[in-house]
Amino acid sequence: MFATKVASIGGGYEMSEIIVRMGVLILVSLLLCLLVWSGRKFVELQRRRALAAPPLDGLAHTTDEGTYASPVRILAFSSADCKQCHQLQAPVLRRVQEIHGADVTVEEVDAPSAPELVRQYHVLTVPTTVVLDAMGHAHAVNYGFANTQRLLEQVDATLAQMSQTVGTKVIV
Repeated sequence: MFATKVASIGGGYEMSEIIVRMGVLILVSLLLCLLVWSGRKFVELQRRRALAAPPLDGLAHTTDEGTYASPVRILAFSSADCKQCHQLQAPVLRRVQEIHGADVTVEEVDAPSAPELVRQYHVLTVPTTVVLDAMGHAHAVNYGFANTQRLLEQVDATLAQMSQTVGTKVIV
């Protein structure tokens, strides 16, 4: 039978006290799971809203000749005091540009001074990266640090989708 006293602690616990403590522990664990699940659903809802939003005026990135300057643009939201933005995300963005060359343009956005863009793309934290096609439509949103592989996959998917739907040259 289960002992009613715990000798190593020096005090005694009745079986009912142990059951109550286990019940509280289980309840706290369930509440924590619910909180994590709710947080994930919230972030996913924000991501879906950002991807479904129409592009802001002026986000179509064209040259003077009317052709798109680069097929993919990445908006990199950061702030002056964001160490992760400058020490981790910036080198990844440079690497993506090196690999894709003229096909990718990275635009740094200071989140505190661009509230309209922050609202448009439902930016929850910095760093946040938004992968856009040439017309300014969002194809991917990354809240927090996005590694090189993830961004390359998103850029490749955007380029592939654009080549299937648009063709080789787009004119405004």
